[in-house]
Amino acid sequence: MPDFTLRKTMLFVEEIHHDGGPPPALPRRRAAMVALVKNPFAGSWVEDLQPAMEDLKPLGLMMTDRLIEAMGGIEGIDGYGKATMAGERGELEHTALWHVPGGYAMRARLGAAKAIVPSAMKIGGVGTRIDIPLGHINAAYVRSHFDAMEVGVPDGPKADELLFALAMSRGGRIHSRMGGLEAADVKGEDGLR
Repeated sequence: MPDFTLRKTMLFVEEIHHDGGPPPALPRRRAAMVALVKNPFAGSWVEDLQPAMEDLKPLGLMMTDRLIEAMGGIEGIDGYGKATMAGERGELEHTALWHVPGGYAMRARLGAAKAIVPSAMKIGGVGTRIDIPLGHINAAYVRSHFDAMEVGVPDGPKADELLFALAMSRGGRIHSRMGGLEAADVKGEDGLR
């Protein structure tokens, strides 16, 4: 079992009260959580990385639970996304370790989520920031929910660390008016519409 020692977590919560035009009836809330963990594969070549995804599932569930709490409960959460960054001794493929644990955790806790969990991956040094893409949880074509939340940690990721991130949102962009499928019209059958 690889050692993904947890060094630090950070929680980010935004309430957007205004974004031009009239104020919304309710503020839009977005939250993200990041975790810095030791990258047991940093600086070495490992052929089979896939089994390590199973080891990260408890971290994904813990982060998801904390995010739901920060969002004020599960009610109304309709957007999600994930991101990963490897420190300088890691490789981009190490960031792909988060695909299953991050997506699995949010789907398990949010229930009937059908849409793919948008994802971003990169390599960066200490203090590098990353955008977590957001999309609707049941329909990838809901344009009002296309968004991103930027996060970063001042002292990470170190060269031998991974930064794992999850994000959730409640509601689309304030004053979204770019057409396309409206959230109210989502059928939620295939993850697209």
